[in-house]
Amino acid sequence: MDINSITGLLLAGGMGRRMGGRDKGLLDLDGQTLASRVIERLRPQVGPLLINANRNLDTWRAYGLPVVSDEIGGFSGPLAGMHAGLRACTTPWLFTAPCDAPFLPLDLVSRLAAGVEAETTKLAVASCNGRLQQVFLLLHRELLPTLETYLNTGGRKIESWLESRERTVVDFDDSAAFANINTPEELTVPRPH
Repeated sequence: MDINSITGLLLAGGMGRRMGGRDKGLLDLDGQTLASRVIERLRPQVGPLLINANRNLDTWRAYGLPVVSDEIGGFSGPLAGMHAGLRACTTPWLFTAPCDAPFLPLDLVSRLAAGVEAETTKLAVASCNGRLQQVFLLLHRELLPTLETYLNTGGRKIESWLESRERTVVDFDDSAAFANINTPEELTVPRPH
């Protein structure tokens, strides 16, 4: 699969409750924002890049990437961000990653793409140590109507939506690569780069 057929979406639309309400992607880790770290690792893996954000929009626009906000209000979770990304996406495929996972694998998108091609599915999700990494997704734009239906009927849980879809699961070995930073204390813990 050609990387130019895949749009990358940085999910940064949450409320940062465990960070005291701070916008997680804009927090500093060793002199660089979490979002900058994710973008740096994601940029060579995809074609166009988008940011999903619902506040601090001017700050997010300063990254020089298109910013899309949730169309479903109330900070409805990552599925609302994926919905906004799918609606803005101009490529057949969308890859999503959270803004607080600065060590994502450098071969993540290519391995998910190989998975959907091998199994001819429209959705691939990363897994590590038997646990789905459910916001690290590669999904086809054709899934937009089913996602809209799920959201419009009150669905918000990403795991429930994933369970209802035919999907490819791609296993990874390095759990540190999927580590996300959720609390102020985790910003100070030494981690692999």
